[in-house]
Amino acid sequence: MTKYNISEKKEKEAAYRSLVSPKLMDEMKERILSIIVMQKKYKDKDYSAKRLAEDLGTNTRYVSAVVNVRFHMNYSSFINKYRIEEAMSILVDKRYQDLRMEEVSDMVGFANRQSFYASFYKIMKMTPREYRMQHLQQHPLQVVKKPKIKRSSE
Repeated sequence: MTKYNISEKKEKEAAYRSLVSPKLMDEMKERILSIIVMQKKYKDKDYSAKRLAEDLGTNTRYVSAVVNVRFHMNYSSFINKYRIEEAMSILVDKRYQDLRMEEVSDMVGFANRQSFYASFYKIMKMTPREYRMQHLQQHPLQVVKKPKIKRSSE
């Protein structure tokens, strides 16, 4: 008897995935990318799979099937992937160096700092702060220091 009951994760084949034809899946994939990426709906904290389905004129089961089959992840992971990619750009952009993590999190569509940190760590295997610091160490010339204002005594 083993100490831990660990088994390999089996790929589940959901019955509804076979309801969507490959041609329709390809069309829906393009429409999903257009809405989520091109229109930047991933930044909207309230943009749910239900709202995406409504915008596509379909139901959430079809959206879920397309995201699972064509992108190999669930809806939340799909949305968070684009949020993290944008956060990575913001974190290393010298124009945004003074932003707090909460502000970066808010800019890219996370509801709170905890979910931002959890998603970032899941994808990057480091915290957003560690990512920013690592980039600054690798590219120190991109750090912009604010000039000190000398005040004359009046």
